[in-house]
Amino acid sequence: MPTAVISDIHGNAVALRAVLADIDSRGVDRIICLGDIVGYGPEPLPCVDLVAQRCAWSLIGNHDFAVLYEPTNFNPTAEQAAFWTRDQFDAEPDEQARTRRYDFLSRLRVRVVELVPESDIPILAVHGSPRRPINEYIFPDDVMTAADKMRQIFELIDRVAIVGHSHVPGVFTDEPDFYPPDELGGMTYTFSAEEKAVVNVGSVGQPRDHDPRASYAILHPDRVEFVRVEYNVRRTAEMIFAIDALNDWLGERLLEGR
Repeated sequence: MPTAVISDIHGNAVALRAVLADIDSRGVDRIICLGDIVGYGPEPLPCVDLVAQRCAWSLIGNHDFAVLYEPTNFNPTAEQAAFWTRDQFDAEPDEQARTRRYDFLSRLRVRVVELVPESDIPILAVHGSPRRPINEYIFPDDVMTAADKMRQIFELIDRVAIVGHSHVPGVFTDEPDFYPPDELGGMTYTFSAEEKAVVNVGSVGQPRDHDPRASYAILHPDRVEFVRVEYNVRRTAEMIFAIDALNDWLGERLLEGR
């Protein structure tokens, strides 16, 4: 049974609905989420509701953490967006809905270990990195500039890890090396007993690899498949532009995938 892996929705319900429709069209019944359901985007509440309804489980990302507790190491634009997002939760007039959403966020997990569907390959799921599950980025350049960091990360992985956070999809191997999806045959990475891998599934709601299409991945017993989905980027950007508390740059970057 394949499993769809989504991450970094960031309050972009337009992108999330497009991705969920694509997943449904492929007959994939199981979905998991690697966190950052909210933050930056204009529709945090529908995103939380959809993830709660559709995902088998979800991890907590640094922006989800910010809504529950406080923004940590956020730039001013991200911090302002985090406080605005919290205000949307607090402004919900339906007390039961408000309580349900906060309860859902409070139960998000930090890390999950399970087997790749229909295989014996253990997979570690975190939002950021195996070293620092919520906050640490793994960047493509790290394979060249941060050898100790990559070595320590791979020491914490049995075979495969899946992550988000950087919003850049691709596969890190313990050579070390990094392969963007378009450098993989058929946008697919086949698991190998000879190498460990960290798979970044990219971002549903705020891609940063200069491709504005939503990104997610599908786990199969022997491989991971990357998927890009067209959605109405302009619609989300215009919603951001209409909200004074959200910096216009948050909408502009969506249009360019950066």
